[in-house]
Amino acid sequence: MIKAKEITKSFGDLKVLKGINLEVRKSEIVTIVGPSGAGKTTLLQILGTLDKADSGTVEYDDLLLNTLNEKQLSKFRNEQIGFVFQFHQLLPEFTALENVCIPAYIGGKSKQEAEERGKQLLEFLGLKERLEHKPSELSGGEQQRVAVARALVNDPAVILADEPSGNLDTENKQELHKLFFDLRDKFGQTIVIVTHDRELSGMSDRKIEIKDGIIFNG
Repeated sequence: MIKAKEITKSFGDLKVLKGINLEVRKSEIVTIVGPSGAGKTTLLQILGTLDKADSGTVEYDDLLLNTLNEKQLSKFRNEQIGFVFQFHQLLPEFTALENVCIPAYIGGKSKQEAEERGKQLLEFLGLKERLEHKPSELSGGEQQRVAVARALVNDPAVILADEPSGNLDTENKQELHKLFFDLRDKFGQTIVIVTHDRELSGMSDRKIEIKDGIIFNG
C-alpha cells in the first residue's frame, strides 16, 4: 500500500529523519510513536505529501510520488489521502455538513453528490442531528468526528492522523479510538496515526517507534 524508502529530512543543521524505511499494508492501522522531536509528524507530513523529503522515495500502490509535479500531487492528495489533526481545523463560519463537503468540492464533485456523501458519513458517525450546526455549537468530540467525516468524504486510500485524540477527554478519546477500528473493520480503511497515547498504540495492528530520526521497532 505505502512504501517509504530511505527517507531523510533536515531543517538547517538539524537532521530530523535519518534514512526511514517503512511499509504500511492495506486495511492496517499503524501507530507511530516516540518522544517529542523524534520526527513523527515530519514523517507523517512527507507520507501525506504536505512536505518533501531531502532524499528517498514514497510509493502508494506502486505510484512513485517523486515523479509527480505539484498539480498532480495536489490532486493525488485530495483524492487519496484523508487528514485528521489534533486541532480539528474546521472552518468556524461553515456548518458541519459544509465543512465535510469542502474536499469533495475541491475534487470537482457536484453539490448534490458531495452533500449526499457528507450526510451519509455524518449519520454513520452519529451526527445526523448536527448537520447544520457550526463548530462552536459542537462538543470537542463532535468536532473531531466532523473532521473524520471530512477526511473520508472522497473515499481516500489512507487516513493520516496526527495526535487525533490529543485534545479530547477520556470518553471522547475512547470513542474516537473505537471509530478508527470500526472504519478498518467495516470499510477496510488504512490508517496511519502519530500518537503519544499508549492505549491507542497498544490497540493498533502495528506500532512503529521512532527515536532520533530512526525507526528502532516496527
